Amino acid sequence: MPRFRPVLTLTGFAVVVLALVMLVKSLSARNAYEIVLATAVLGVCLVLCILGAWGASKLAVLEPGWKPPVSVTAGTAEASLITGIDVPLPWFFRLHFVVKGRFFPAASRYGCPVHAETSAPPRGAARLNLSFPMSGVFHGESFCRLRDIFGFFSFPCALPLRRTLMVRSAPCLKKPLHIEAYSGAEDRRNKTSSNEERYYMREYTPGDRFRDINWKSSDRIDTLITRISPDNQEKVSRIEVYFRNYGPAGASLEALWLLDRAKARLAQFLRAVREEQASYMIHVRAAEGSWEIEDEDELDAFLEALAGIPFSPHRNEAGASAGSPELYVFSTACDAGLPGFLLACQTRFVFLTRPAAAETSEEIEKLSVRDFTARGFIPSPHWLPRIKDRSIWILTPPQVHGRIEIDYAEVQL
Repeated sequence: MPRFRPVLTLTGFAVVVLALVMLVKSLSARNAYEIVLATAVLGVCLVLCILGAWGASKLAVLEPGWKPPVSVTAGTAEASLITGIDVPLPWFFRLHFVVKGRFFPAASRYGCPVHAETSAPPRGAARLNLSFPMSGVFHGESFCRLRDIFGFFSFPCALPLRRTLMVRSAPCLKKPLHIEAYSGAEDRRNKTSSNEERYYMREYTPGDRFRDINWKSSDRIDTLITRISPDNQEKVSRIEVYFRNYGPAGASLEALWLLDRAKARLAQFLRAVREEQASYMIHVRAAEGSWEIEDEDELDAFLEALAGIPFSPHRNEAGASAGSPELYVFSTACDAGLPGFLLACQTRFVFLTRPAAAETSEEIEKLSVRDFTARGFIPSPHWLPRIKDRSIWILTPPQVHGRIEIDYAEVQL
């Protein structure tokens, strides 16, 4: 069902009402000056209304293009590209591109309204600044308004466009750690072709011995081929990651910020693994499911999905540590089951995001409620009574087999 949008702005409504009141009073008082002034104002409004209605009808089937950045990241100033709105317009009118919707920080249950707007330049594409304070999911609708330069009328035009954006976390401030994968988790035979001759061979890679090169086959297919035994197997290094996104369903803004920073730390870790050794196989597990990451495309797809992962209710994980000998665990101070899990599980690293204690001297990543309002977001009333969530535990988890890295995050008014 189409939404009703009035064509008179608040300014235009006030001007029309005042002009009508002035006209009525001037007619009763027979004041010629006021009659001419009020009639002129109403005449200008009438002309603008006709021009605007005519222009909006001509632009009813306009299809503007909305091209956000390839990966929308929180805290960045990257602008979306708006195309198709540099069209001929009536005199005294400009075309505005408007985006409205709701943003759900860290994919929370409660969203906040969002409004962003830009006007069409005389030539070329327009740019829309839509910056997000933290990661999450944005569901929005874009449409156009034809507005006069005086601000009296605003006519809806063009075809609306709905879009969902997955907003990734802002980069983590801490330096990435050196990663060492355990080998032998999987064995993989080199079967690169259905051709029987290449079934026992593979392409040459730097470091192979020259005496193992099959020169006859290499000359035939114009590619260096190395002989390998059919029983020879390559060890594949494997990284096991557990993202424990357990927490309250109706989370406070502080809890959502902790989850956002845990996602940022996980994203930094995965990128560091890929940069250090592209052959590593990464297995990521979370409350919603698991992902296998073997290349850059799969990593990018996971990071896109990570932005939409919310808090999940805690569940019994009896025997959860039996699946792999070593784990990299990412969690927050909202995870009430983390201490018990760490006691039963052999871990190499635990990355914990929690609020800062009073005596903390390390760097703290801060989020302000004013960051929302400054970007055109209206904070949800569900967050305001609980800016500080006292139910979040801030104690260090029990001693584990590996090392604990703690990131501190805080929410301010």
